[in-house]
Amino acid sequence: MKHFVFILALLLICACDDLKVKKTSTEAILNEELQSFTWNEVDEYPTFSSCETSATQQYRKQCFEQTLATTILKRLEAERIIVNRDVLDTLLIQFKISDTGDLSLLNFKVDSLTQAEIPNIKFLVTSSLDSLPTIEPAIKRGQKVNSEFILPIIIKVN
Repeated sequence: MKHFVFILALLLICACDDLKVKKTSTEAILNEELQSFTWNEVDEYPTFSSCETSATQQYRKQCFEQTLATTILKRLEAERIIVNRDVLDTLLIQFKISDTGDLSLLNFKVDSLTQAEIPNIKFLVTSSLDSLPTIEPAIKRGQKVNSEFILPIIIKVN
């Protein structure tokens, strides 16, 4: 009987070591998540309500960019632009969409010849942004986040 109790006690002591729970700090979990986190990608791109019916994420992105470009181009086409030389240029417009859906212009790259021919081009592009529909911000892991992107727009004036 003494041997039985001794073996039982020995088994219980050994089993207790296997039952130890390893404690992981929240900082360790956070660091592990941050290393696996891709900061340059969002789960859902910013979108307009008219684009939310699109089937896939890629189509919604294309719809958003197309709607934005169309709005800017309509404003430029509505203006009577008179030039001395033909203009064929690609504008590079860098935007930021806040986590509340506010759109702001960060950078505007235009060729110097285009700038000389159409001096108010930046104003025309900026003023076209006022007529945009409501923007839904980008989403990353269920949270609305700020996002930035560059939209190329081709300008052709004869």
